[in-house]
Formats: sequence, C-alpha cells, structure tokens
Amino acid sequence: MNANKSRDWVKTKHEHLYRRKSGIYYVRLGRNAWRSLKTKTIAVALHERDRILKADRSRLELSPEQRKVTDCSMAEMLIRRKRQIAEDITLKDSTKQYWNDIHACLLNSWPGLLKRDVRKISVEECQSWAAKYAETSSPSHFNNTVIALKRLFEIAIDLGLRYANPAGKIKKKPRVDKDLTLQLPSNEQFKQFVAEIRRSPSRWAEACGDLVEFLAYSGLRIGEAKWVTWQHCNFEKSRMLVTGNPESATKNRKQRWVPMIPALKALLLKIREQRKPQATDPVMLVTSATKAMSRAAKIVGMSRITHHDLRHLYATICIEAGTDIPTVARWLGHLDGGILAMKTYGHLRDEHSVAMAERILFSA
Repeated sequence: MNANKSRDWVKTKHEHLYRRKSGIYYVRLGRNAWRSLKTKTIAVALHERDRILKADRSRLELSPEQRKVTDCSMAEMLIRRKRQIAEDITLKDSTKQYWNDIHACLLNSWPGLLKRDVRKISVEECQSWAAKYAETSSPSHFNNTVIALKRLFEIAIDLGLRYANPAGKIKKKPRVDKDLTLQLPSNEQFKQFVAEIRRSPSRWAEACGDLVEFLAYSGLRIGEAKWVTWQHCNFEKSRMLVTGNPESATKNRKQRWVPMIPALKALLLKIREQRKPQATDPVMLVTSATKAMSRAAKIVGMSRITHHDLRHLYATICIEAGTDIPTVARWLGHLDGGILAMKTYGHLRDEHSVAMAERILFSA
C-alpha cells in the first residue's frame, strides 16, 4: 500500500494500526511501508499486528546490512540530518547555523548520544533527558532542541531502523510571556536609562547610547540595525530603508521602509553632524549594548531590558500615539497584516492605561 496515494484510511488509537474506510486494518512498518492484516475485526488485527511487528523487529535487529544501512549510530543520523539542512535551498545561512548550534546543545546535554544505536534508545531515556534539560533551558530553546532530536529519529524511521519516534511524546515547554506592561520603562525612565549609558566609563559609551536610542526610535531588530548605512537614510522623505544582511535580506527576506519619527531623525542628524560619514559607512558603530544596558538599568532602578525589548517599546509608543495596528506591523516588518502585533504589542503600559481610564465618565 502506498500511503501517499491512499486517501481513505484513518489512524486508530492503537499504535501502528490503521483502518481503511472499507474496514480492513493495516499495520504501519515504516513511513512508507504498510501491510494489510486482511481483517475487519479489531481483536484479530491487534494480534496480527503484534506478530508482524515482532517478526520485523527481529529482522531489523539481526540484519541491518540487508537494508544497506551499516551504521545505525546516532552519529550517522546526525550526519544525514546536517546534509539535509545544508542542501535545503529554502533555508537562510543564519537558519542553517542556528540548527547546527541546536545540535551542539543537544549533544552537550546528552553525553554519549552520538555513540548510541538509534534502534536501542528508549522512550524512557528520551523522557528522562527532556526532564533534566527543561530545567536549565528556555521554552523556545528546549522546544527547538526537542524538534532536532525528533528529526534524527525520523531519519531512522525513513531508513527502516525504527517503527516509532521515542521522542514523539515529549511535550513542549510552555512559553512564559514577559509582562511588558510592568517591564517596559516609562518615558522618564528611558531618558534616565539612555543618559546613564552615555555616562558609562567605557570608550563605547556614546556609541552604545546611540544604538539604544536607534533601536527604540526605529523598531528594528538588532540583526537589522547593523546593516543600515547612511545611504539608506532619506532625510528629505523622512524614511529609512531596512535591508538586513545583503546576502539574505531581512528576517522575512523583504526590504522595507520605516518612517523617521522626529526622535529618530534628530538622532541621525546629530550623529551625522558629529562624524561626517561616507554614504556606505554603517550608521551604528557597535552591534551590541547588552552590558551597558544591564549596568544602566541597575543604576536607574528599572527592570533589565534587552535589545528586542526596545522593539517592544517602539511598537507600544506607536500604538499609544494612535497609530493603527496594521501600520505598526508593516513598520516592524510583519507580513500577517497585524495579527502578531495585536497579540504581542497591543498592550498598554500602566501610565497610558490610567490616563485613558480617567477620560471615561459616567456623569456629565
């Protein structure tokens, strides 16, 4: 039976057991390997399934050379997976590097994994690894590492080395969203924050202050900001072109124009006057201000914020000023018409919420 061509079968609650609309049961031996059990009775089907699986498992364990797979190690599965990623033309270089980094994290968190026989890793071992790794990793990092592990077992399934994915039942780690209402600084706090960064004893204090203001006034991702050059700044039309890495473009592979709000335009004019740059010079002299931001936040007494939080701040300020969500989403480079922006940025900080509430009256 070719599963890709069949459209009239359904999965049952029993592992590896499927039923066609005709009532006949089938057992799945691999991704594209199916065998008819020639029965419509569930009890008979389960008995036959167990017999066939037991026989086929013995065959696989005793003679891997018959399937032209001489190396059944996880190391071999990883080699094949990396080859898949390298040959995937739909992935950007940065994405390929990200998955390579994730694989490195997987190996560091599971010592000896590469030497293991892919056929002999149990569900219990995968669950035990996941429980320990979840304690020390963020939700997104944990979930992506689990995906990477599952992909290795899926390759083994394709090769006929396994019937099921032992990591298939690992649950996602719930994402804990930041309470941006409490975390984002007020306008006054942000001014103090930037001033403290510029007062830092570091030789790059002014450059770090420029970067922080640039991100807050433009909404750019930190990975986009470093590619902005002076030729991308159109002061006559008060807008700036965002290209991202010339080799891979922005996150969504789309260039976009963002407006120069008054604060951004004033910042850029000040920097240009100080440096007298060439058109191809980068606008920002530094690509990170993490240490300076952490130091300043502690001194000012506000919550520590990241480069990406400055993007949140920009979106929040725009929304509070009355800019509609779809427009803000377009400035941010979202391609969904504002759905993500509504979920992520459609909040109001306490100071704005209180101001709006005071306008609501029940009496004349």
